[in-house]
Amino acid sequence: MKGTLITFEGSEGSGKSTQIKLIFDYLKKQKRKVLTLREPGGVEISEKIRRVLLDVKNKEMAKECEMLLYMAARAQMVKEILIPALGDGTIVLCDRFLDSTICYQGYGCNMDIDLIQRIGQFVTQGIKPHLTFVFDIETEEGLNRISRARDRIESRPVSYHTRVRAGYRELSKRDPRRIKLIQGNLGKEEIHEKVKSFVNPLLGIA
Repeated sequence: MKGTLITFEGSEGSGKSTQIKLIFDYLKKQKRKVLTLREPGGVEISEKIRRVLLDVKNKEMAKECEMLLYMAARAQMVKEILIPALGDGTIVLCDRFLDSTICYQGYGCNMDIDLIQRIGQFVTQGIKPHLTFVFDIETEEGLNRISRARDRIESRPVSYHTRVRAGYRELSKRDPRRIKLIQGNLGKEEIHEKVKSFVNPLLGIA
């Protein structure tokens, strides 16, 4: 595929959504064809699944159901948008991807990570990010940044979110060429410059 997939990851309140917007605006100024997506979501079916996943009323949802719903939402987005976009040379900036499921359901919910990776390989049709940013922040600091009502996942205990953060840090150690761990407690412009320092060589921007 001619396009480039760059994913943005991190635990709650890490600032990844802010960084996606900044790099999107930057690439637009560079006259690049660029698209932003979010997970779960991005297309109508996946957005409906998102509402089910994040609804605080769904307290009894089994972790197996949760993991498979995230995968289902991803499969639909991959088929409808991601594959066509990468096929026509678009730079895709995705707010979460398979690494999120590994960390949130694998590490966070103590599920079989090998199983998640096998299912993930199937639903992504083998697509892997060219570059992944993980914005790392102290767990409680990140949760305290949430100013609206918390969703079903955000409402989980601090111990859960601590496991998620540990998962991201572990992934970054295992795959440092793809995954860049960036401290999320820096100023947003300083973080943006760090992001650009990895994006520019990947995309051939001088």
